[in-house]
Amino acid sequence: MSIHLIKPSNRTTTAPKTLVSRDCGPAGCEVDWLTSKRVEVEDSIEAFTEASVELGWGDGLPLIPPTDARVRTFLSENDRYPDELIARMPDNSECTVEKIVINAVMAGAPAESLELIIAAIEAISEPDFELYGVNATTAPVYPGFIVNGPIRDALRIPYSYGCAGGVSTRANAIGRAIRLIMRNVAGQVAGVTTQTTFGSPGRLGGLILGEWEEKSPWAPLAERRAGLAGNAVTAFSTMGTMNILDTTSSGALAFLEMIGKSVSYAGANCYSPSMEYSEMTIGINPICAEIIAKELATIEDVQEVLWNHAAVPAEWFQKLHRDQLEAQGRVRSDGRVYATPEPKDLVLFVCGGLGGLHALGLHSFGSSLAQTKGIAQAEPAEAQAAE
Repeated sequence: MSIHLIKPSNRTTTAPKTLVSRDCGPAGCEVDWLTSKRVEVEDSIEAFTEASVELGWGDGLPLIPPTDARVRTFLSENDRYPDELIARMPDNSECTVEKIVINAVMAGAPAESLELIIAAIEAISEPDFELYGVNATTAPVYPGFIVNGPIRDALRIPYSYGCAGGVSTRANAIGRAIRLIMRNVAGQVAGVTTQTTFGSPGRLGGLILGEWEEKSPWAPLAERRAGLAGNAVTAFSTMGTMNILDTTSSGALAFLEMIGKSVSYAGANCYSPSMEYSEMTIGINPICAEIIAKELATIEDVQEVLWNHAAVPAEWFQKLHRDQLEAQGRVRSDGRVYATPEPKDLVLFVCGGLGGLHALGLHSFGSSLAQTKGIAQAEPAEAQAAE
């Protein structure tokens, strides 16, 4: 079922590119590639954190001073020129590798996470992600990221117990690095450039988790969305995490009914007349996914069943609200308003621990559409020499 008002998701993406060494080591190059303004601050976490808050750079938590040596060392362990432009932010500011590395150093992110962070920034900079709206809105929305491929284990990105928060791992610093980039490069400042009414803990630490591919009965998310096998990241907008508990159901249809009805409520952004279309991201527990897959042959079947329950009766809305939805063609012939235009707009992935039957609801901002990007990887030195 399609509605002509619905903007189609942008499913195109580029394959991860092969990188070659471009650094001159921690000592730097003959030509200084680093162009950011230097600020004299005592090289201590306490002093720099205090200065960062005063200068508007920090998030209030302790920051590692991004000294010349630390930034160069981070760059030397990767294969990017610091002046390489990765994306333009909503205010047209340039997000270069140098800017990304500075914020990654401050957050304490490991050097080996650079390509993941770059792919994440590329994803949210796609026009269909609508980063301007995500950053500026009155909603508490922020970008979340789902990672596929071996890089999950290499960077210890959680996809099992506690994957949406609470696991002790340096992957937390990766999410924080992206949040600092949103503040320091994209310019997201509450009450100034963003009118977020309440905000969210996710606007501090971010949200980055993996898909538990090994426990999934379906192809990995990046492969299903963009045909990308291996390391990839999917960026989506979310209002925060919503837990859905169902310890009573015993079959696929019952589980999906509970999930669909739980994510559907009248005040969700996806039901706002100001949003003509939306997506919704849902994490399915591995135990539940196994049960579902025994009854439903394909992921498309799962989306169809779930979508049929992810709707609310039009009479739940006040008349003015309902009139606006009807004018948009969003009240279907069955008298219901669906959370997304079509079943395909439910972004499903497998994650979470094995201790109980839960699902993870991640409500969208509405007009922000998920984007999937491959994660580049360096070519081994011996392969470069052979060429």
